[in-house]
Amino acid sequence: MTTTPEVGLTGVSDREQIAFALSENPTLITQNDDYVILNRGGMNHAGITYYDQRRRRSICEILNTLVLIWEILELKDMKN
Repeated sequence: MTTTPEVGLTGVSDREQIAFALSENPTLITQNDDYVILNRGGMNHAGITYYDQRRRRSICEILNTLVLIWEILELKDMKN
């Protein structure tokens, strides 16, 4: 897992974040609604895992969901 600050992408646009992720092949994990809009607009991506911040979930619930996704899906299933 890589974080935005670790790769020097703090403050860059959502499109730049997606482009970086696509070049490195990780999926994005986000609570930013803008990524849902970009996905619906047809932007290429390596995968976006979105969780709604308005729904109160514990870190444990979020991590359990991410582990489930990791166990079930392959990278090709997450693209676009």
